[in-house]
Amino acid sequence: MSTITVVRKNGMAALATDSMTSHGWSKETAAYVVNHSKIVRVGKTFLGISGPSSTKLILENYFAAPDAKADFGTVAQIFETWKLLHAALKNDYFLRADEDRDDSYESSRMAVAIANKHGIFGVGSHRSVQEFTKFHACGSGDDFAMGAMYGVYDDPARSAEDVARFGVQAAIEFSSGSDVPILSHSVELNA
Repeated sequence: MSTITVVRKNGMAALATDSMTSHGWSKETAAYVVNHSKIVRVGKTFLGISGPSSTKLILENYFAAPDAKADFGTVAQIFETWKLLHAALKNDYFLRADEDRDDSYESSRMAVAIANKHGIFGVGSHRSVQEFTKFHACGSGDDFAMGAMYGVYDDPARSAEDVARFGVQAAIEFSSGSDVPILSHSVELNA
């Protein structure tokens, strides 16, 4: 499980994640896993990933390819990027797309938060893309993170990265699917 947060505040965009991996009833903390980061960097864009642990390796591999489309400037561009990614997930990475017959669309089985100079975004498992004005969280601890960020967002002493980390910290405190350390990055927004 995971908790991923993104925050936009005072000309900055920030992303924070926890570091725990779980498999059924088992958990693997950062103390046991060297590659525990849930953050993928694509150029100057940070992607925080909630989903199967293989997702990070797949996204790193996909976006490292010279012909990979990686445009994260607008909702429409991110949607186009994810549409191509989903096709590659099925064709090249063997995604099992037969999740639930009641779903209108195939699931990519991941939720991703995005922070870059253009803003903060979220991509859902069915490729829905949203741009956020203040903050957002995804993953198993998202409710705890959202409440915590709501409570501190207007504090002028807190930066975007502080708010993002505070959200993940709340999820670690109250969600069994998240654990330390908290990893984060911030980037200056375009004027």
